[in-house]
Amino acid sequence: MAKRPRKETPSIKGVSAVERALAVLTAFRRGDGALSLADLARRTGLVKSTIMRLAFSLEHYRLLARLPDGSYRLDAETLRLGTAYQQAFNLSDHVGPALAELALKTGETASFYVRNGNERLCLFRVESANRIRMHVQPGDTRPMDKSAIAQVLRNYETSLPGADDELPLFTSGITDPHSAALAMPVFGIGDTLMGALSISGPVSRLTPALADKFKELLVETAYKLTLACGGTPPSDAGKRGRKRGGARSTDAAA
Repeated sequence: MAKRPRKETPSIKGVSAVERALAVLTAFRRGDGALSLADLARRTGLVKSTIMRLAFSLEHYRLLARLPDGSYRLDAETLRLGTAYQQAFNLSDHVGPALAELALKTGETASFYVRNGNERLCLFRVESANRIRMHVQPGDTRPMDKSAIAQVLRNYETSLPGADDELPLFTSGITDPHSAALAMPVFGIGDTLMGALSISGPVSRLTPALADKFKELLVETAYKLTLACGGTPPSDAGKRGRKRGGARSTDAAA
């Protein structure tokens, strides 16, 4: 019996008109009030007549509002969608895979900490496969000391990283004389600090030289996690991670 020819599954493509409309919506950045047609054209690469047609449809769904001077601002439906996203968002769905990837690629323990008053709380953690490791479990707390993790939670609690900030932060022997950590901030909706993403290990293994090799991976993971959490990563985060040739280091023994 002859075999029936295999039916090819057509490749799925996006709808160009929808993509153009979304380009207009996502052209708005943190701090924007209203944008003129010229602003939108410059940011999207679309011609003004196309933007006006797309904006008409977006206005119908209350995603955009047209102001008397002809400029546009985001409308109330974007707030409703943002609220719905927050309610549906499960942090562990995003942090868990990120930690697992960090632990796999570095061979060290990957953790996610949040501030809890005068302490920092380990919210999620994926242990290193190495037998020698620091034993901290989710739910454990540590002091808000001068460790890299605590510094990240303290420094970026109310503000984004500045242009001259050196990230990621690296400390050795602060909370525990035998442990070292490399940490980066992760931001969420409204650019609020979600927590500190970290790689940690014994000082004998996680040396400044090894931390320097891990910094780009940690910066990239924190960048992606911030996007997944609805935050706005600093555009030069990767540059800061590579600037001055190394991770910022504070050693208790120094």
